[in-house]
Amino acid sequence: MTAHAKLSASGSARWLNCTGSVKAEQGFKDSSSPTAEYGTCAHELADIVLSTGKDIESFLGETLNDAPNVKVDQEMIDNVQGYVSFVQSFKGEQFYEVRLDYSHLVPGGFGTSDAVVIVDNVLHVIDLKMGKGVVVDADNNSQGMLYALGAIEEYSYLYDFDKVAIHIYQPRVHNFSTWEIDINDLELFGAFVSKRAKEALSDNAPRTPGDKQCQWCKAKATCPALAKHTEQVISADFDDLDGLPLVDTLPDEKLSMILSNKKLIESWLKAVEDHISHALLEGGEFPGYKLVAGRSLRKWANEDEAQTQLIELLDDNAFEKKLLTVAKAEKALGAKRKKEIENLIIKPEGKPTLAPESDKRPSINNCSDDFEII
Repeated sequence: MTAHAKLSASGSARWLNCTGSVKAEQGFKDSSSPTAEYGTCAHELADIVLSTGKDIESFLGETLNDAPNVKVDQEMIDNVQGYVSFVQSFKGEQFYEVRLDYSHLVPGGFGTSDAVVIVDNVLHVIDLKMGKGVVVDADNNSQGMLYALGAIEEYSYLYDFDKVAIHIYQPRVHNFSTWEIDINDLELFGAFVSKRAKEALSDNAPRTPGDKQCQWCKAKATCPALAKHTEQVISADFDDLDGLPLVDTLPDEKLSMILSNKKLIESWLKAVEDHISHALLEGGEFPGYKLVAGRSLRKWANEDEAQTQLIELLDDNAFEKKLLTVAKAEKALGAKRKKEIENLIIKPEGKPTLAPESDKRPSINNCSDDFEII
């Protein structure tokens, strides 16, 4: 399994934005999840195919060393093959799953980049992301920039780099982004990183709540800074929380501030709930709360026996059929045949969704304008 640095590149969005999180996370155990294991398997598959040239289809249904609980499925094969093709499209010196050391800036700092490609004087850092929950942007991506700083330290004796291109390949949400930075600006980032790392390793590093840094922080549930921030957002200008004012009586600036913190507050509340549940599951007590049995649905004790008897009783009515969704149909057909159904697919316009001004999607027309035209 891959080792992790205390000030890791993958966790840099946390410790660069909240230096106090490093000390706060001490004592918390590392945990995994089916999603993380799936990603680990996909990365290992990509490394094997890129390094050996083996036929990726031959791994269908197989398990790999780093994720023994995950079987390679067709979706993984299709997505990883897309990533492999993307990496191979660069005609230059290529390195896969390469450990990069940036300890000249961050004490003990290192990380493993999925792919590093050098084309002429451009350093390409390519990161495969298999997650579906959070879209990762290449723009000012601190993980990619730390990998680039490590790669420059590793290969600068062979190459004169002019600029760096960071690529995020996130196929399960159709996110493929690229961002470039010149070497001088990257060195300025390196100086900033060095200063933040020194603070993060000190005993009095401050905690600074925010979306990026709190998202994956293990100490989120018990963080006093985040609790205080949430209280300030919710209670700002409210003398009595039992009698909150009507939304339409608040100024726009206040509503905007509250909504801007929605994701962070919801994330904190979920972390608090998980923390209390875990304490109770471990046999402890928590004032005001207890564990109870959740809602349960009836199910067949033995599906094979139930199927046999229901066929006798109901014939074909023992089963129900429905058309596959587009995604399931494409998965069933595979990458080579899914083009055969492209003419059957449409993508309706999405429902209007509220987003911050920083969102890269274009603003849609005001609906009221359409009614005025009618």
